[in-house]
Amino acid sequence: MTYPIQVAGLTRHLPLCRLQDDLYIGAFVIFGDCELTIACARELLKKAPDYDYMITSESKGIPLVYEMARQHGDTKWILARKSVKLYMRDVVSSAVQSITTDHLQTLYLDGADAELIRGHRILIVDDVISTGGSLKALETLVSELGGKIVGRMAILAEGDAQKREDITYLEKLPLFNAQGQIIG
Repeated sequence: MTYPIQVAGLTRHLPLCRLQDDLYIGAFVIFGDCELTIACARELLKKAPDYDYMITSESKGIPLVYEMARQHGDTKWILARKSVKLYMRDVVSSAVQSITTDHLQTLYLDGADAELIRGHRILIVDDVISTGGSLKALETLVSELGGKIVGRMAILAEGDAQKREDITYLEKLPLFNAQGQIIG
């Protein structure tokens, strides 16, 4: 089963993936899809507020934020990682529970990036916002570090995220039952 979606002027067919017995999601993956990544970055930038730095969490937001930064002429963007890397110093962290993971995860930020956040306007970007768990972890990191969140953006808003007024997104992504029918 697939779900056809049109986003940023392009059509993609998303495979439906089982989360629970009668709950499926459309798997939206921009990895390797340069055309889609470029188009979505362009359309999100048209809606983006003024910002100093963008931040995303590992990993599906990486190509999107990179492309947004490239198109915008930014020389730096910030990545919150799912594990501490050897080169990271003065690490700060925040816990996250996401709809696509089955356990609590922690996001980690390098101390040098943490310093960039302090006192700056930060735009949080992700590919899909569902439950808001990853978003909340990023918000916590930014707020604890003294950054000012100026926006929350995603390509798609899934499920209840579509009702949130604090998220800017390009398209809605519904949830599905086991027969591939839209629910909610």
